[in-house]
Amino acid sequence: MGGGNFLAERFAADRGHLRAVAYRMLGSQSEAEDAVQEVWLRLALADTSEVQNLRAWMTTVVARVCLDILRSRKARREEPIAAAESMAGDVHVSHDLEIADSVGLAMLVVLETLSPAERVAFVLHDIFNLPFEDIAPIVSRSPAAARQLASRARRRVQGAPTNAEADRERQRNVVTAFLAASRGGDFSALLAVLDPAVVLRADASAVAASVARLADTPELAPKIHGQSEVAKRFQGRLRMAQLALVEGDPGLVIAPGGTTRMVIDIIVEVDRIVEISLIGDAQDIEKLQLQL
Repeated sequence: MGGGNFLAERFAADRGHLRAVAYRMLGSQSEAEDAVQEVWLRLALADTSEVQNLRAWMTTVVARVCLDILRSRKARREEPIAAAESMAGDVHVSHDLEIADSVGLAMLVVLETLSPAERVAFVLHDIFNLPFEDIAPIVSRSPAAARQLASRARRRVQGAPTNAEADRERQRNVVTAFLAASRGGDFSALLAVLDPAVVLRADASAVAASVARLADTPELAPKIHGQSEVAKRFQGRLRMAQLALVEGDPGLVIAPGGTTRMVIDIIVEVDRIVEISLIGDAQDIEKLQLQL
């Protein structure tokens, strides 16, 4: 696959789709146009001779560009909502940006409460129906972790929290209570903070580490269901764990000697923990945004 004219034609044909993806992620027409232009620059320089699906390739590129923009925006503490709001009345906004169940300004406001990785995973999966296997490399996570990002984002969107900091504080209180109950061996207190249908997931490294008692969580399996079963895995444990922000949300890390060896990613819904992921793979940990 190649040829300047062919690539130009394919880019032109998919430009509306790329603009729609970028706008849903960024909430800004100007930034979306910049992201799409960046796709063209990379496409023109890339060797696409072995690319089987050029549309998917360009979608991946625009998603990665948008993720970089979102992360840069967060670092500068910028809020693009004003730009998005001005677009709402812009009669020149392309019809290509309008898709079924269009995301309006209210949704864009809610999306701003998400972390960059959550926003990308949610938009690509829930709005553009990309499978998590394709989303995972874009956000530098495993498919399971990408699914968790979208799940967390979906809960926030459905709940439409108006105060992100207050929501985060409630989550922090639940995680703190979970940590105290685990350390104290208080089984009843663990049950109180765990949802009846809670799911515990552990990657291969976390399962192996549990055998060596690094995480002090023996008898782990890749996936465990149920309030009681999950509580058993944490009763009297987590003495080495400490509170941290994991992708912007309260979670736990185990960092002996200052080196993070395990991340405990926690999803809280209605003041109860609905999902816990133990991440022990060093490469996956390195890709996470952690704040101790």
